[in-house]
Amino acid sequence: MENLRTYFHNSSFERVFRDEKIQTDVVYEGVSFWKDVSLRFSQNKGALIGLILISIIIALAFLGPQMNPHTYKSIKTEHMNLPPRIPVIEKLGIFDGEINGVNVYKENGFDEVYYWFGTDNLGRDIWTRVWVGTQVSLYIAFLALAIDMVIGMSYGLISGYIGGYVDIFMQRFIEILSGIPNLVVVTLFVMVLNPGILSISLALVITGWIGMSRVVRSQVLKLKELDFILASRTLGSSTLEIIRKDLFPNIFGQVIVMSMFSIPSSIFYESFLAFIGLGIQPPMASLGVLINDGYKSILIYPHIIVAPVIVLAVLMLSFNLLADGLRDALDPKMKAN
Repeated sequence: MENLRTYFHNSSFERVFRDEKIQTDVVYEGVSFWKDVSLRFSQNKGALIGLILISIIIALAFLGPQMNPHTYKSIKTEHMNLPPRIPVIEKLGIFDGEINGVNVYKENGFDEVYYWFGTDNLGRDIWTRVWVGTQVSLYIAFLALAIDMVIGMSYGLISGYIGGYVDIFMQRFIEILSGIPNLVVVTLFVMVLNPGILSISLALVITGWIGMSRVVRSQVLKLKELDFILASRTLGSSTLEIIRKDLFPNIFGQVIVMSMFSIPSSIFYESFLAFIGLGIQPPMASLGVLINDGYKSILIYPHIIVAPVIVLAVLMLSFNLLADGLRDALDPKMKAN
C-alpha cells in the first residue's frame, strides 16, 4: 500500500493535479464562410504582395500621367533618346542621365529637364506613355473579368443545368467558335474596323468567355444531381431560383479564381497584338506598342524597353499571385503541400 501511495505521489497524474494543469473544454466561436476566406487570404503573403502591387500599379496608371507636364503624344525632337533622369536620386549616381559616363542632359544644355523613364526616338516621355499604356492593360483586364462573369458564367449555368438538346446545341456552338483561332477573329475585325482597342474588345467578347463557360458547366453538372438541388425542385423552386440561390453560390469561388487566372493571359494577348501591329496604334500608347518601339533600338537605347517590360511583368505576376491566393482561400483543399 505504501508503494502504491508513493507511485501516485511521483506519477504525472499527481504533478498535473498539483500544478493545476487540468484541461477544460474549449468553446470555439462560429466563423462565417467569407470571414474564414478573408482570414486565410490575409495569411497568404504572396497574395497580399500581389494585391499591394496591383493597387500601386492602378494608382500610378491614373496618377502617373498627371505627375509631369508631358503628354503621351507630345513630340520634342530635340529631346530624342534621353536616358532616365530623376531629381534627388541622380545624386546617388543612378538615374542621372548619363550614358557611358557622359551626362547627355548637361551636354545638350538641358540642365533643368527631367525625364524619369527617359524619352523614345521621337522625344516622347516614356514615363507618361508607360502609365497610359498600363491604363489600356487594366481596361483589358477588367473587360476580360466582366466577360467571364457575365457571358461565360451565364452560358455555362444555362447549358449545364437545363441539359438535353439545349446543352447539345450550346456546346456544338462553342466548338464552332473554338475552332476559329483568336488571331483570325482579331484580323477579321481589323479588316472591317481600324486596328485598335475596339477590335480587341469585340474579339474578347466573341471568344474570351469559352473557357469560363466550360468550367461552370462542369461544376453545374456535378452539383445538379445532389440532394439539395432535388429538395429545391421538390419544394417547387423555379429553374431561375435554383440557379440563383443554389447553384451560383456554390460555384462562385471557382468562377472568381478562374477569372483572376484569365486576366494575365488577356493582358498578354493585348500586348502581343500591339507588338505585331494588330492592336493599339501610335501615337496612342499600350505596353505592347512601347515594347515594340523599344525592341527596335534595344542594343543602342535599352532604357526604352526596360520600363514597359518591367511594368508588364509585375502586373502579370501580381495577378497570378492574387489568383493563387484566392484559390487557396476559397478552396483550402486545392492548396499545394
